[in-house]
Amino acid sequence: MNCVAGIDGCPGGWLKLEWDTANQLIRKEICPDWKSLPLGDSAIVAVDMPIGLNDRGSRLCDLEARKKLPRSRKSSVFPPPRRYMLGCRNWDEAQAKGRKLEQCGLSKQAWNITAKIRELDRSVGPGSQDRIREVHPELVFHHLNSWAPLASKKSPEGQNQRLKLLRAAGLPDPAPLIESLNRRLAAPDDLIDAAACAVAAQRILKGYATCLPAAPPLDSRGLRMEIWY
Repeated sequence: MNCVAGIDGCPGGWLKLEWDTANQLIRKEICPDWKSLPLGDSAIVAVDMPIGLNDRGSRLCDLEARKKLPRSRKSSVFPPPRRYMLGCRNWDEAQAKGRKLEQCGLSKQAWNITAKIRELDRSVGPGSQDRIREVHPELVFHHLNSWAPLASKKSPEGQNQRLKLLRAAGLPDPAPLIESLNRRLAAPDDLIDAAACAVAAQRILKGYATCLPAAPPLDSRGLRMEIWY
């Protein structure tokens, strides 16, 4: 297969950017849930969302990813919920359980993506991980930028920097896809992050991507806890 896909969560559900590397074509699609995403044509699917969760404590892949990033972007890697938090009904409940079980709560930022983590966790098993990989866009971008700092991805300057890096990495220019976005469903940085995941997917397919950590531990479901770039 000549296609890879990068996926990011967005207000409308999930945003997929598919890259046909043989014909140098890209296309976007937004689906309301993971199960409705058409993934059959993609050899590698790279998603900006945690896959594999600790029962207690921080994931090693997150700790190593933070070390890689410049100081101004370290906060973009934050601990996901622990597995027991997936059943919580709200942030207050997750906080209370965390503090009771391990004297550590959960950031609001992490809680805000917990529903999508839960959805992905129900759909991805250990047998899917050769094809479906966790990627962090900021690792991709800063690697492409030789680990030099970039402006915020929400700012016009930061978005232009990232678009330039994507084009230099061989991806067809995603700017026209940004112009046609329904902003109620997805923001420009959602598409830019999905594009970074597509670049990482191509690197994985070609065999020159990097995995953090080098020997990923398994969670209680047998999922590898790893981040690729």
